[in-house]
Amino acid sequence: MAQADGAVGGFTHLMDLASERLGGKAISANDEFFAPKDNLLKPEAPVFIPGKFTEFGKWMDGWETRRRREPGHDWCIIRLGVPGIIHGFTIDTAHFKGNQPESCTVEATEVRGPDGRLDADRTAWTTVLERTPLNPGSEHGVAASPAAHGRRFTHVRLNIFPDGGVARLRVLGEVLPDWPTLAQKGGLVDLAAAENAGLVIACNDMHFGSRHNLIMPGRALNMGDGWETRRRRGPGYDWTIIRLGHRGTIRKIEVDTNHFKGNFPESCMIEVCDAPGIALESLTGSTVRWTTLLPRTKLAAHTRHHFERELATAGPATHARLNIYPDGGISRLRLHGTPEVAAALAAPPSTSDPAAGAGSGLDRLNALSKPEALAAFHRCCGSRRWASRMVDGRPFDSAESVHHVAQLMWFTLDREDWLEAFAQHPRIGASSVSERALDQPIHAQTAALAAGEQSGMAGASDEVRRAFTAGNELYEQHFGHVFLIRATGRSAEEMLSHLHSRLKNEPDVELSNAAAQQAEITRIRLETLLA
Repeated sequence: MAQADGAVGGFTHLMDLASERLGGKAISANDEFFAPKDNLLKPEAPVFIPGKFTEFGKWMDGWETRRRREPGHDWCIIRLGVPGIIHGFTIDTAHFKGNQPESCTVEATEVRGPDGRLDADRTAWTTVLERTPLNPGSEHGVAASPAAHGRRFTHVRLNIFPDGGVARLRVLGEVLPDWPTLAQKGGLVDLAAAENAGLVIACNDMHFGSRHNLIMPGRALNMGDGWETRRRRGPGYDWTIIRLGHRGTIRKIEVDTNHFKGNFPESCMIEVCDAPGIALESLTGSTVRWTTLLPRTKLAAHTRHHFERELATAGPATHARLNIYPDGGISRLRLHGTPEVAAALAAPPSTSDPAAGAGSGLDRLNALSKPEALAAFHRCCGSRRWASRMVDGRPFDSAESVHHVAQLMWFTLDREDWLEAFAQHPRIGASSVSERALDQPIHAQTAALAAGEQSGMAGASDEVRRAFTAGNELYEQHFGHVFLIRATGRSAEEMLSHLHSRLKNEPDVELSNAAAQQAEITRIRLETLLA
């Protein structure tokens, strides 16, 4: 049975952005008299050693301040190891019983610029966790406040009231790398790396070592710092699935069995699939077509294996699946490749074909005035910032370069830009968008486009239409935006099935799903524009 982490509040399966292993660091605190701030980010679980004391008092595995005798509260500032969107926190007061804080808050900020230095006195902080009571000796899984949604942060400040001790802090969320900058540096990128937003989303077994260790920075420290399954006593093999940090083409692979000497797998195989926004159930079921990238290959003990010539041609991928035979341990997996964003920035499609840039649609697009081009792009995607960036990207030398840049610009936008685009779509089966959208002629034209794209609804039965009405309402209540799907070429029944399936997703996962669908819709509309 697949193991995908359970979630307190639906976020504990995400990456710890503050992880010491990713470079997170407690950079300052107003007090750390009894126990140092650095303990907050230790990767291991906190321990208690009876009878162990220091010259300051009882030794504690956490951050602990002295007893406060004046008004105020204590605080600690942490630089995240990787920037990202914060979804929640684990605040652990393990072994602090009688000396835990009464409550806490968390604030966050984003520091931009080459040095990334924080001026705490001049920084504008956003409260991302409202005041929350803390219990003694407890692990508190708490969701971030709405103020954190869709925003990128680089630092957090843990405030405790009025004083006391916290054993561990985990800042759970989505890594947001600067993909355009990575692309401009050139070369291959580890598409699976945790610091590049890779995420190990499922495995069939991780009895001895967590699957998340596979994509951590550096080589494994010991055998416990890898993914290890129990001994298999029947037929079959073990597997794990990685969601790549960015869609791309894998060109080099490293499989490291460091420290695994009598328990390494006999062999391994790696498969990939190109399925943006797909649900986990589909990845672990029989609906996804996996393509072999690395055929089954022998492994050796305590060895760093490199594969390049052995790889099959598999094309762009969004997910990779590592199969090990029959069981055992792998310490690290590296999937080096070219992200699609890099292809758009660093290697625009060739125009050696005389017809590539000669189409009248492309010529007309390049020749439009700025207001005319803005209106044309806005009909393709309802994000004003995306449309403006596309206008600034002209002239394009080929239709393919239009599509590449369109995807690049879309996936580097903010959550609010995505929601703005979603809002210009009518419900599936409806005939209009919101009154606000229809007040603007450009959005009325978008609604007309959507009506043509939803031709699969034309023959839908009354029962299907009623199901869509109910499903759309549930979806919007749960996620706060319209259900979005590439309707072109899909039947009403197929779209309804997708709607019901995606209702089971967490909001952050579904936001990504909707963004991927918008990208598909935009591509189809751009093709029409260029025809």
